[in-house]
Amino acid sequence: MTNHWVDIKNADIILIMGGNAAEAHPCGFKWVTEAKAHRGAKLIVVDPRFTRSASVADVYAPIRTGTDIVFLGGVIRYLLEKDQIQHEYVRNYTDLSFIVREDFSFENGLFSGYDAEKRRYDKSSWDYERGEDGYVKTDPTLQHPRCVYQLMKQHYARYTPETVERVCGTPQAKFLQICEMLASTAPANRVATILYALGWAQHSIGAQIIRTAAMMQLLLGNIGMPGGGINALRGHSNIQGLTDLGLMSNLLPGYLTLPNEAEQELPQYLAARTLKPLRPNQMSYWQNYPKFFVSLMKAWWGKAATAENNWAYDYLPKLDKLYDLLQVVELMAQGKMNGYICQGFNPLAAAPNKAKVLEGLAKLKYLVVMDPLATETSEFWRNAGESNPVDPSKIQTEVFRLPTTCFAEEDGSLVNSGRWLQWHWKGAEPPGEARSDIEIMAELFLRIRERYRREGGAFPAPILDLWWPYANEANPTPEELAKEYSGKALVDLPDPKDPARIVRRAGEQLAGFAELRDDGSTACGCWIFSGSWGPTGNLMARRDNSDPTGIGQTLGWSWAWPANRRILYNRASADLQGRPFDPQRKLIYWNGKAWAGADVPDFKVDEPPDSGMGPFIMNPEGVARFFARAGMAEGPFPEHYEPFETPLGYNPLHPKTPAATSNPAARVFARDLADMGKVEEFPHVATTYRLTEHFHYWTKNVRLNAIVQPEQFVEIGEALAKELGIANGERVKVSSKRGYIKAVALVTKRIRPLTIEGKTVHHVGIPIHWGFVGIAKPGFLANTLTPSVGDGNIQTPEFKSFLVKVEKA
Repeated sequence: MTNHWVDIKNADIILIMGGNAAEAHPCGFKWVTEAKAHRGAKLIVVDPRFTRSASVADVYAPIRTGTDIVFLGGVIRYLLEKDQIQHEYVRNYTDLSFIVREDFSFENGLFSGYDAEKRRYDKSSWDYERGEDGYVKTDPTLQHPRCVYQLMKQHYARYTPETVERVCGTPQAKFLQICEMLASTAPANRVATILYALGWAQHSIGAQIIRTAAMMQLLLGNIGMPGGGINALRGHSNIQGLTDLGLMSNLLPGYLTLPNEAEQELPQYLAARTLKPLRPNQMSYWQNYPKFFVSLMKAWWGKAATAENNWAYDYLPKLDKLYDLLQVVELMAQGKMNGYICQGFNPLAAAPNKAKVLEGLAKLKYLVVMDPLATETSEFWRNAGESNPVDPSKIQTEVFRLPTTCFAEEDGSLVNSGRWLQWHWKGAEPPGEARSDIEIMAELFLRIRERYRREGGAFPAPILDLWWPYANEANPTPEELAKEYSGKALVDLPDPKDPARIVRRAGEQLAGFAELRDDGSTACGCWIFSGSWGPTGNLMARRDNSDPTGIGQTLGWSWAWPANRRILYNRASADLQGRPFDPQRKLIYWNGKAWAGADVPDFKVDEPPDSGMGPFIMNPEGVARFFARAGMAEGPFPEHYEPFETPLGYNPLHPKTPAATSNPAARVFARDLADMGKVEEFPHVATTYRLTEHFHYWTKNVRLNAIVQPEQFVEIGEALAKELGIANGERVKVSSKRGYIKAVALVTKRIRPLTIEGKTVHHVGIPIHWGFVGIAKPGFLANTLTPSVGDGNIQTPEFKSFLVKVEKA
């Protein structure tokens, strides 16, 4: 979230799209109702289903799943055509005036540089034009034919209301009503927020859908404003922390990245990430990358990381390719992986194409499952009948179950959607032989280290040199780890402006990432968390909910990364003179000497407004990007591509370009590309989702939840049910190219047929919570049906749009 949960109450317009907050995030949805009750905010819901969120919306619009870019691109076209944009904001705080290179192009659904054989782009032409001084060329008049403003107008000119209705199935009148409501927030005294979840992320173009929404919000001047932003609603409490701490195959903590195979030398690695400003007097905060990186290496390898050995850079793996979940399952299925440690994860239920995951798990030599409960993954070898028909005698994988504690049985911190690190305390002792993940991983490490000490190995140094400074090596405490992530001084730190003054003593906790250094004198396990456990103690444990501003900025409640900032890009909430765009929702302002207000400034605190420094300090150009340069896999402007299993068989925006039917740069393997269903055999469009009464795959182990939602069901609309002769409560079989499930049919008015390109398209809704483990009535895993294809940028699987066939069981 660029903003946070409480801040939703400050919005005038709330768009829920790609999510269903009332059902999947009921506690957070409170703030939507607060905005409606106390500000008179209007709620818009766009969804293939009429959900509980839609039931309290002021406007609901249906949409075909997978066509969100067409809808949002249509809004962008409307705002540009009607000139309903926040002019002062976009001219000064975005790249609209920047001139793009002459060799950049877009034609027939593909951007310049596409290699069809490799399914990826050479992105060199996706950049700004530079002057002799190395800075970006601009046209403040926005008249240059290659400035971002003109290119964007040209790109989205095709996204007309007629196109939205034809491709999305959304009635034109309803679409235009929503455009008018969103456009009403272009004036500085009105603001809109967007709430989305996996309904946007779980597509082969998921990251580009989210970018399109962010572009719309930038045009309206809603990024950085209280009540604004683009806000991701996490599926459960610590998903945010997972990405913050780098638990992705190519990440290090704090969104630093692992080196690639070609980056064998540290200077080469740092140069590619230490981004220099593209305009005069811009901050480009990633210039501090060496400080973040060296401090991380010191936190990991301590005295073994020195300037002489490039801070242990050689100890890091150099990626020859991306080892995301899709790649791991592919290697398993090819028999190229010996073992898999599955910690707090149920891939047999959560990864796409259950049959492929099952095949891969069955080819391992060993599988280690760390989880409080038995899961489908730990029980994959068991013949559960039709829902998991396997022959255990033919599976040689040795499975080890290591029972862990759950969050209520341990101290620690959770990071919520709003980036708040909130400390929690143990509520109960764990049962039986359960141990914390920390203790299990520590003991595994100690045993591996001891074996390296005894027997040596090809490259033992990264293991033997790992810094392990915990009072009990076999069981580090959450407090010790939290302090390590937050960071400390390793020696006395002199003030860079006054070397005679010591700002932090050796061993003292750091106050924030501004104190990190690249000379080996500081250690920090995650730079964005720096300051969460500072010199005054554990700020995550604070519980002061006082709000002197009245706009929900409770800065004394817990701690938010970065720097306890609650609204990102908040400098953009004030004009060039430092005056709040909306005095009634004053966030930060220039008081003549410094930036002050209701939040921690996302800006250099003493940088005067007339300096020309842009508010988007992480970007080297200092402004927000409509043109994504080389950052995205599919192109610098979001473009509509059909789901890989499309009910049309072509892209209606590019019907004559087969290569542009679906995302030309998606994450997909040849085997899986050949395993896509066709509409002729599978005529119905399916999507997956969660229910309020269940929590992912856990609560089918809880008796009360199993009573409230006892049996697996699928939702089908009345029109489809009538066409197929299916009555409410009958059992149905839902098949895809990869397998089938059987469940109870819930015939509903909430899903209605849509007319797409003159054809009738029916949606089918499939809740995800059932499986063959637990006390709820056994069911089928929903991912039995889903294709193995992922977004080209973040590799999230396409769970929200695929083809099925519904029939009586």
